[in-house]
Amino acid sequence: MDATVRLFDEDSRLIQFEAVVLSCEPMKNGHFAVVLNQTAFFPEEGGQTCDKGTLEDREVLHVKEKDHVIYHEMAEPMYEGDTVGGLIDWEKRFSDMQQHSGEHIVSGLVHRRFGLDNVGFHLGSDYVTMDFNGVLTETRIREIELEANRAVAKNIKIVVTWPDDTALSQMDYRSKKELEGPVRIVEIPGYDLCACCAPHVATTGEIGMIRLTHMEKYKGGVRVYMLCGFRALRDYNEKYASVAAISALLSAKPEHVAEAAAKLHEESIAMRQKINELKQTILADHIKTLSPVGEAHLLFDEQLDRNNLRRAWTMMTDQFEGMCAAFMGNDEDGYQYVLGGRDLDARETGKALNETLSGRGGGKPDMFQGSVKAKKAAILDFFSA
Repeated sequence: MDATVRLFDEDSRLIQFEAVVLSCEPMKNGHFAVVLNQTAFFPEEGGQTCDKGTLEDREVLHVKEKDHVIYHEMAEPMYEGDTVGGLIDWEKRFSDMQQHSGEHIVSGLVHRRFGLDNVGFHLGSDYVTMDFNGVLTETRIREIELEANRAVAKNIKIVVTWPDDTALSQMDYRSKKELEGPVRIVEIPGYDLCACCAPHVATTGEIGMIRLTHMEKYKGGVRVYMLCGFRALRDYNEKYASVAAISALLSAKPEHVAEAAAKLHEESIAMRQKINELKQTILADHIKTLSPVGEAHLLFDEQLDRNNLRRAWTMMTDQFEGMCAAFMGNDEDGYQYVLGGRDLDARETGKALNETLSGRGGGKPDMFQGSVKAKKAAILDFFSA
């Protein structure tokens, strides 16, 4: 089949077009793969999702390309020889162009200034990610972000060309793979020269704000997350709304919320320490009042956590001779425990407790830990016996 004419290659702002249906084949999922003689729909390609829109007012579900033929996935069939009208979802197309043109500026700057290559690119519905084959610091990322936005402010015309083999051989252009056949070059003068198949904005000013939101280590290099244009504006508004809400809660001006949050964090740590000290005092007083159950002293406390469970048991062994056991939990969820004592082997008691009350656990002679799915009364009966 002849290659599909890619209308978006020459005019990225073309959103309405007419085309002739060349074929319509059923797909395994019950949909239909429609091939046109020409299309303005950009297929899923090069890390970028496909255009959205309609053919004859029917939704185009997906667009892909194979062997230079573009297939439009439709829920209903179309008929060979018919002339159909296509309409591109301009809002998505323009947003994708803003992101992709912004990525070219950022990747070009990183390559020129730090010698790193963009080895992975994904333009999703939420974020754009760029994978670089080396390490970038936060300081360098902010430098790149500033320079990228200066490029936006210059409103530079973005140039698309199809150079012949001779001209192409003399170009130092970026490309992630070896290319065959005609090569489409997208140039942002002074910033980037790259082989690219996707639609782009006409000038850098149309990109709008470029925000490098965060960065993470990835496969020996870094993955940088980016938002451009209206996506960057939406992200700013969402984050400002969060800052404003925090500002109101902390009774601090938006520009001072970090300091207010840090102060609140310090106060919270001091408060937790004070609460823990009080818990220890209450726990010590409670332990002093314990009466033996059989030959052991038992502590039940639903408010204990793992750290305090062990601490409570240690306080008990300092207070009493013989077997001591501390339990945290309740009758509904079961109990976790620590048991043992000075100058005795806790393993026999622990194993017997688990066997009797369907528990599990293990330990050393001086301390045995585990859990049981049993009620408090049954545990008391065990130690009473």
